[in-house]
Amino acid sequence: MRDGGRISAAIEVLGQIEQRHLTVRRALKAWGDDARYAGAKDRAFVSGLVLDGLRMHRSLAWAMGTETDRARVLGALHFSWGWSLERITEAAADPHGPGELTDAERAALAPETFSVDGAPAAVAGDYPDWLDDAFARAFGDTRADIGAALAERAPVDLRVNTLKTDMPRALKALQPLGADPVDELTHGLRIAAPAAADRAVAIEVAPEFAKGWFEVQDLGSQIAASAAGDIKGKQVLDFCAGGGGKTLALAAAMANKGQLYAYDSDARRLTDTVTRSQRAGVRNLQIRSPIRPGALDGLDGKMDLVFVDAPCTGSGTWRRHPDAKWRLTPVQLEKRMAEQDEVLRAASAFVKPGGRIVYVTCSLLMEENEDRIAAFLADHRDFAQTSTVDAIGTSGHVTPEGLAALTDHATPEGALRLSPLTAGTDGFFVAVLERRP
Repeated sequence: MRDGGRISAAIEVLGQIEQRHLTVRRALKAWGDDARYAGAKDRAFVSGLVLDGLRMHRSLAWAMGTETDRARVLGALHFSWGWSLERITEAAADPHGPGELTDAERAALAPETFSVDGAPAAVAGDYPDWLDDAFARAFGDTRADIGAALAERAPVDLRVNTLKTDMPRALKALQPLGADPVDELTHGLRIAAPAAADRAVAIEVAPEFAKGWFEVQDLGSQIAASAAGDIKGKQVLDFCAGGGGKTLALAAAMANKGQLYAYDSDARRLTDTVTRSQRAGVRNLQIRSPIRPGALDGLDGKMDLVFVDAPCTGSGTWRRHPDAKWRLTPVQLEKRMAEQDEVLRAASAFVKPGGRIVYVTCSLLMEENEDRIAAFLADHRDFAQTSTVDAIGTSGHVTPEGLAALTDHATPEGALRLSPLTAGTDGFFVAVLERRP
């Protein structure tokens, strides 16, 4: 495909997402099924342009002066991809392109630098207007900067699995793919975000992945898992295990000592956990599926740690799932808050005296984080909030430099809030609650 055809395809896909209320994945698949002639590079180009158009949905429209998918795509090419006005003009005029530029488009694309001067915070930060009060509450005058950081492309982060290998061996295997160690974590690697039109590194095809040497896991997620602290030989319940990402991190932290239980209210989410745990060399895991009556019988009041990766809006992952922020509604937020209250209440029954809950969301909204913790503590006087950074410090998975940096991200109550702007990670909230002896 020529550039003009690729640009037209991106505009078409963005239109399908909005008109048919499709996820970006489904919309791209539908286009790909119809465009059999498109090669791998064509698909990577169109996908990258669509994702950037979604990430910067509002700010690009502001810069271009019009709310159209065509404007967003042209703006992304110039302001995000660095294309010159001349190159865009030529591509647009191609027989398969979206059509010659208008005088207004040429004027909007004339500046070399991207500017949203004078734009409301929700426009400059590329998030829905109805979330502005929540962002202002959490981030004040920096909320537009927080939102803009959530609109950037994300790197690929990896966790070295110490049940199967060590850092030097993993690094030797993965450096040819662009992986470098990070300063904050003892077993974390990062591959920089690909260029706009390039495909992300297919890290799963590396032989070492099949051997279980590493897992794809955002650094923020790794830090959240490390809040479990020193759990070797302990009784640990991953109460919202989902696909098992944090389950595997907990298993590695336990070094196959003690007992780890994985549970999720939706049995379908546990489907991959068995194969993933086998590949990772986990030997101390019991999967408790909700399809069996009394799946958690016998665990009440016996857990040293209950890890609660709570259902949430996912606002901290907008870099990777930019369409999600435009689909989110106030009703969905209220539903997630109710689910969070319920999951905390249910999880607390399994914590023994002196044991802990680690509550995690990949959301940046205080309504899903501090407010839920406060509501829980008001109804459960036998629990108290403790320092998340102190718990992380006992894990041995964070470097001294990383631990010092994390103190800057602690909330007044002792929880931890990470964001792409402040920590270079996806957005996460992590709180530790201890049951009084």
